[in-house]
Amino acid sequence: MKRNKLVFYLLGFMVLVLLVQIVRSSFSNPGVKAFEGKYEELGFYRNENNTGPVLRIYAIRALDTEQAWMREFAEAQPHTKYGRTLVFFFSPDLEEKVVLSPTEPYFSSDLAPHLLAKFEKTPMGEGRFSSPKP
Repeated sequence: MKRNKLVFYLLGFMVLVLLVQIVRSSFSNPGVKAFEGKYEELGFYRNENNTGPVLRIYAIRALDTEQAWMREFAEAQPHTKYGRTLVFFFSPDLEEKVVLSPTEPYFSSDLAPHLLAKFEKTPMGEGRFSSPKP
């Protein structure tokens, strides 16, 4: 009888420790506040397909041109299983809104010189970060 109680308390304690770890890690992750003052959204596109692959495209003006935060910001964007998420980072001198389309090149070709970096999260959830400028 004592052994059953000991096993029960031990399992209960392990579940409690696991729940504390989950809650702690959920609240300790950096949120949107970590990126404040580093970006401004210039455009957004999402297709209306809710049953198949969802395509999300973001156009972001990078006020801070450090690539580490850009990658972290892009990884934090929503992603749907088997969908694609694209994030384009433009230079701070681009002032106009960006009109995005669901087909490549996704934005007007005259904006290409302002492109600092591109991030793509593939349908399998793999992130690819590239910078056209050295």
